[in-house]
Amino acid sequence: MSKHFDIAVLGGGPGGYVAAIRASQLGFKTVVIDKDNLGGVCLNWGCIPTKSLLKNAEHYDNLKNNSEEFGLKVEGLSFDFNKIIKRSRGIAERISKNVELLIKKNKIERIKGFGKLISNNKVEVSFENGNKEEITAENIIVATGARPRFLPNIPVDRKSIITSSEAMTLEKLPKSLIVVGAGAIGVEFAYFYSVLGTKVTIIEMLDQILPIEDKEVSETLEKSFKKRGIEIFTGTKVVKAEIEKEDVKVTIDKNGEIKELRAEKVLNAIGVVGNIENIGIEELGVETYKNSIVVDRENYSTNVKGIYAIGDVIGAPWLAHVASSEGITCVEKIKGLHTTKVDYENIPGCTYCQPQVASIGLTEQKAKEKGYDLKIGKFPFMASGKAFAIGERDGFVKLIFDAKYGELLGAHIIGSEATEMIAELGLAKALEATPEAIIKTMHAHPTLSESIMEAAANALSESIHI
Repeated sequence: MSKHFDIAVLGGGPGGYVAAIRASQLGFKTVVIDKDNLGGVCLNWGCIPTKSLLKNAEHYDNLKNNSEEFGLKVEGLSFDFNKIIKRSRGIAERISKNVELLIKKNKIERIKGFGKLISNNKVEVSFENGNKEEITAENIIVATGARPRFLPNIPVDRKSIITSSEAMTLEKLPKSLIVVGAGAIGVEFAYFYSVLGTKVTIIEMLDQILPIEDKEVSETLEKSFKKRGIEIFTGTKVVKAEIEKEDVKVTIDKNGEIKELRAEKVLNAIGVVGNIENIGIEELGVETYKNSIVVDRENYSTNVKGIYAIGDVIGAPWLAHVASSEGITCVEKIKGLHTTKVDYENIPGCTYCQPQVASIGLTEQKAKEKGYDLKIGKFPFMASGKAFAIGERDGFVKLIFDAKYGELLGAHIIGSEATEMIAELGLAKALEATPEAIIKTMHAHPTLSESIMEAAANALSESIHI
């Protein structure tokens, strides 16, 4: 007789395992099914291990280029690339084990195998040894995540043309690297390898790197990257990539001008597609669209009763914190709680290169397209006492307010600790904070977050320090 559960979760990433824990907290008998280590791509191959790599690069960069400013003398500075990689993998493994412990602590059954839907309340689990097991559940949550998007003109072989997974496990530092795609993943790896001495080239089809960010932010980051020696081609298509004996030849088209580039490695960073194949959804008639499962974003139900889906498998935005929020909301809706739905207009985006980039809400361009009259406040880190003290003077805070009602529409930061500072602005936006409310909220001195207060004041022409 098969085991029966209230909720079965397919996938143990930041959407799946969080949903399982919340389900257990609410009294549901829960099982989480995943053939790999818990934590998904984010914990094992994305968010966490890449931040380890980026911190290594930041330390090395500061010692190499900024030590004299702090009165430090560094001789014979070098790095061990394999140890950098090893540290990153070790961190991912430890945190994955911690997630396993959380699952155990919350009395959630963990099945390590591949789950496939047989019906709207039955899952077949296949194990590595060839055995199979069936379980039943009143509700099934699909949280199978996403994988890198491939194009036929960029033939990924995971050796010469690689994905982000290979980029963080290379055995030796490449002499040259072409990054195709300048979203967060592409930009972070471009920064990491450039700092360590790799000749890096970025190719982006759209007209700016970090295409979804505010144009001023992207332009500032591009200037910073070019100062590092990173070559950048925006508004450029990759015609084809050809693996040759010694390197990879990449043919590009910029406004009709054809050019050939060469590099030891090419990183394919052009986005992701949902993992919807071979999990039984087609047989059950679950509606899909462009490699994503279609759901009601109020409760994450599909068109098939008892089947729900969350996270990257339901499409953009492909972010771990979004998946976690969706997982919690989904389970609370199943419980019948009157929970607040996920606010897709208030999602922070972060890029962890140096300088860091973080944003929430509308860009200046998007706000204008929507017809808002704007009040915009900017404050440069160059005018921040704390930024001067720590030697991080590049960047700015930019706040976009509705001129009529004073509501915060968008916030954009480029500079030191931008990814930590953005949370305050997420709360401010959620509470429809006005410039006056931010100004009158006393910020400790000296802090980088004072720049937020000063930017709000600048929107009203009241900034003190510029």
